[in-house]
Amino acid sequence: MEVHTRQLQYFVAVAEELSFTRAAQRLHVSQQGLSTQIKQLEHDMDVTLFSRTTRQVELTAAGAAFLRHVRDAFSSLNSGLEEARAVHRGERDRLVLGCLEGAALTLTEPILSAFRTRFPAVAVELQHFTYETPSAGLTTGQVDVAIVRRPFEDDGLRFETLFRQPLMAMLPVTHPLADRAEVTAAQLLDEPILSSAATDPVWNGFWQLDSHRDGRPAPIASRAKTLLEELHQVATGAAIAMTVPCAGWIKFPGVRLVPVADTAASEVAVCWRPETTNPLVRSFIEIARRVRDANPELLARLQAPRCRVRHTAPLSA
Repeated sequence: MEVHTRQLQYFVAVAEELSFTRAAQRLHVSQQGLSTQIKQLEHDMDVTLFSRTTRQVELTAAGAAFLRHVRDAFSSLNSGLEEARAVHRGERDRLVLGCLEGAALTLTEPILSAFRTRFPAVAVELQHFTYETPSAGLTTGQVDVAIVRRPFEDDGLRFETLFRQPLMAMLPVTHPLADRAEVTAAQLLDEPILSSAATDPVWNGFWQLDSHRDGRPAPIASRAKTLLEELHQVATGAAIAMTVPCAGWIKFPGVRLVPVADTAASEVAVCWRPETTNPLVRSFIEIARRVRDANPELLARLQAPRCRVRHTAPLSA
């Protein structure tokens, strides 16, 4: 079956206007010609896309389903055209990737390798951010796309989840709970806790266990910008901190990680601005999604309460 892009454009216009008259005016074509093309499309598909009466036009259930796919197809086609034109002009030769501390952990390098294989002429510039900037530069326009941890105040940003990690209590080895197999959030609420140096209330509230405090303020002992700062302060016995299993990749004396049984997980995701026009961003998202789906065993390790992978160096991208 041959379906022409013009027919699809006509279909989208009628679906959005729910009027053949307004759709024809929008497209600067005759109403009769528009109606003929829609009827031909329905005939070729053997599907009724619109229900028509003398008073109104409505999408059928089949038409609504088809509309979603047509919009996706146009979006993909437009991105492809823009990317091809940019490559032809020699433009779009750089992608700025923001990375919150740790980025996507051991999934980062496979994603970057796959992207560089597909776009060998594109320079990928990595910019690293501390806990002070949970969006890894996206909300300030410093980067094109980012690998972040949620939740934080996202201001309408878009996300593609890579994996989720359970929360762990980072405790001094001398703490009474340090030898437990797991703890609950309630057991930690009276402990002096480290918060981050961020001003984002959503981010700070998550790591301070605010959702478990019934409105009571967290007893903030201090604030940290990086994982290493947290490890140092917890090791002294000054406070506890909330973290994720792979913080244990750093062999740090005086600190123990214990799973917290009843808290929400932290989500690692690729993040981008919805208004971006850079086609490399869309390509990076698609490659990250494909690499994620191709590595189920790696994801299982990353999402386990205790990471079985061990590193001797600090987390990096």
